[in-house]
Amino acid sequence: MKKLIYILTTLTLFTAFSCTKDFESINTNPNAPVTVQPSLLLRQVIYNFGEEMSYEGFVAGDLLAQHRTALDFNLFDRHALKSPQLGGNPWPIFYTNLRDNDIILKQSQTTEAFKVYEGPALILKAYLTANLTDLYGDVPYFEAFNGVSGTVTPKYDSQESIYLNQGGILDNLDKGILAIENYNDAIALEGDILFNGDLQAWIRFANAVKIKSLLRISNKIDVSEDLQALFDADNYIKTNAQNAVFDFTNSDPNSFRLAQLRIGDFNNFVLSETMEDILVNLDDPRISTFFKPFSNATSNAFNGLLNGIDATSTSVTLADYSLAGSMFREDTSTLDANFITAWEVHFALAEAAEKNLIIADPEQLYNKGVALAFEYWNTTLPSNYLTGNAALNAPNTTPLEQIITQKWIANIINGYEGWTEYRRTGFPALKPIAASLNNNLIPVRMPYPEEEATLNAENYNEAASATNNNSINSPVWWNK
Repeated sequence: MKKLIYILTTLTLFTAFSCTKDFESINTNPNAPVTVQPSLLLRQVIYNFGEEMSYEGFVAGDLLAQHRTALDFNLFDRHALKSPQLGGNPWPIFYTNLRDNDIILKQSQTTEAFKVYEGPALILKAYLTANLTDLYGDVPYFEAFNGVSGTVTPKYDSQESIYLNQGGILDNLDKGILAIENYNDAIALEGDILFNGDLQAWIRFANAVKIKSLLRISNKIDVSEDLQALFDADNYIKTNAQNAVFDFTNSDPNSFRLAQLRIGDFNNFVLSETMEDILVNLDDPRISTFFKPFSNATSNAFNGLLNGIDATSTSVTLADYSLAGSMFREDTSTLDANFITAWEVHFALAEAAEKNLIIADPEQLYNKGVALAFEYWNTTLPSNYLTGNAALNAPNTTPLEQIITQKWIANIINGYEGWTEYRRTGFPALKPIAASLNNNLIPVRMPYPEEEATLNAENYNEAASATNNNSINSPVWWNK
């Protein structure tokens, strides 16, 4: 788009001061829209969040979850989380997209022609907010999107209130479903790259997010009645065809970003020793899907590196370690930006059944989740996989450990999720890293970014004080 450059001469400058008649109409560019169509914003929010967090998941989340290890630029891998390098600061991703989504929501509630966007916008707001607060804990929320008409220094709200209060996560999911159920106009939902305008799919998405959210806070409040009602209603994401994902391609503008970066940045990330040990112990063929045999291997072998090496004093040879599989660079057409999937929902329900939060068969739900996860990652499920070390009731393990471990494996590239599940359950057992910058502790929250101390100082200082000076070792509400 061409930019219009206006040059004020002495005459026009004089005129501006001497006459203001029709000033606004004269100085408005008729080719520049003052509002953005919600269809364009919806596509932008879904794509931007999915693309950005897939990149973040690979270069930062996967390090916290110990799916991958960084060879260099690895202060984050050593748990100096206040020093993001190739990634590790998802805060602006959340707030940019929550802001844009709120524009869609306001348009849907004030313009009849845009009413179809209200339900999806409420559901997206709940989904984005849940991911945000799960990483950081207390965050600016209820005052955070009123910069034009309200405060630009919003207070930090408690995670408990963000989940449970009116206008919070669970409430917005319910309101989003209700808005869709009450919508009876003929105007279609456009810009929807998750479900191609299918409003019933948005309801399944909302119910899947609700199952996940209720389970996440189940140590704090009794969620069994709500979970049982959702399970009995049977209207959540149940097949991979229903997943809330969008596909990457092999070319711009929709290719996975790591595929476009220089090869040195991509090759900075290798198989983690933690991931290797778990997959090898399970005799899990997905290791060949996620990673490549290392170059110096004499046979089709894989080798992982312990997370958090000190790159200034430890010399490693790239050829000795397994790089990411071809789907992450050479052929990204099979890779998705993953919001929530059928396997994740089944693992959540299996856990709920195992904890007696719902009346259901945990083994049946677990086995279905495993099968869906293998299908999602285009890997054949071995006929004996669920009768060996991966069985729900395998020796020397517990059903909860098996459920969370399988969810953790499948969440590769969605690495923040794997780390969050570890924080919530302690599974799978992560390894002490090689050269910790966090007193050998696994972090339990993301730190607020430094710019908050400058831009929102008073509220930041209060939130930092409540987290022991913005400590990454201070647990979030549902984890206390």
